[in-house]
Amino acid sequence: MRGSRGGWRCRRPHRRPEPAPSPSVPDVRYAPRMSISRALAIAAVLLLRAPSFAVAAELVSAWTPGAWKSQDTLELQTTVPEEGEYWFPVWLVVLDDQVYVRLGNRAADRIEKSTTKPYMGVRIAGQQFDRVNGTPAPEMADKVAAAMGQKYWSDVFIKYFNHPLTLRLTPEAAQ
Repeated sequence: MRGSRGGWRCRRPHRRPEPAPSPSVPDVRYAPRMSISRALAIAAVLLLRAPSFAVAAELVSAWTPGAWKSQDTLELQTTVPEEGEYWFPVWLVVLDDQVYVRLGNRAADRIEKSTTKPYMGVRIAGQQFDRVNGTPAPEMADKVAAAMGQKYWSDVFIKYFNHPLTLRLTPEAAQ
């Protein structure tokens, strides 16, 4: 049959036959549906609970120095009165299952002026620890310097700079 617009058309629309339902796959056309208001209520509850999930995740995350031996850097957080909160990266080494950092003049000065001294924040391997004690460890300075030299090739140059502070990092709960 020829239509009014000049094209051919069928008298009835062509429908493909529906495939036979598979016995292992449920037919979703008849599955119960969730109302929009119920979905919004569930989303609101999950969003309100998100801060508690973050706290729980922090409590679950463990201070595991042995797992961080291959990490190149960690970030330290200090709070200096004239600058506020500040994060900066430093090299690390793990010796005897303890984390050590060797700090240059600016970083050591920042640690000394921090209002949260001896505590600082630490970010490493996707984890964040808010209260980590940075204990000066001058007795470990030579061992830490030697370990840094073995771990980092550019320490060939960096070792000639002044590093007045070597810190042992331990979380507050481990004290």
